[in-house]
Amino acid sequence: MTVIRKVVTDAEIRKVARLAYEIWDEHYTPVIGSAQVAYMLERYQSETAIAAQIAAGYEYYLAYAKEKAAGYASAIVHREEASLMLSKIYVLKSLRGSGVGTALMEFCESLCRERNLTYIWLTVNKYNSKSILWYEKTGFHNAGSLVQDIGQGFVMDDFRMEKQIGELKYAQQPGQCGTGDPDN
Repeated sequence: MTVIRKVVTDAEIRKVARLAYEIWDEHYTPVIGSAQVAYMLERYQSETAIAAQIAAGYEYYLAYAKEKAAGYASAIVHREEASLMLSKIYVLKSLRGSGVGTALMEFCESLCRERNLTYIWLTVNKYNSKSILWYEKTGFHNAGSLVQDIGQGFVMDDFRMEKQIGELKYAQQPGQCGTGDPDN
């Protein structure tokens, strides 16, 4: 069984940062290289960066399997487009396929419903084929490409993926607004 708890303490922020360093090093180094992984971890997933994101309105959640931190997710509401942007969703390699990722995704979708939001979206690296397949299996569709300069000569070369959760309330349709978040 997966238990999901909101991150609120400094100790929980440290847990998220430790998970990020372990997961990103293993998963993203083959996709984007060790230099970009190190840069992005410091800029987006260090304790300082996570605390700043929480202060700016992002919500972080830790997933526990057998009382051990197993993964995490982060999301932020975009009221202007009635959406929930899933900034991060990561699970330890040893627990992928165990249902932790599915539990995190279902939890984020329930946040979307509880807040009367229309859809959930995320960005994913175009070369992260395993994650893209998983998102498609969970009902997401590719809504287009995004390339973002994140500094130090690095770019995020992503797809924006979306999943409708609630009834569309606005004339503006998913995929027609904003850009992706470089945090993901």
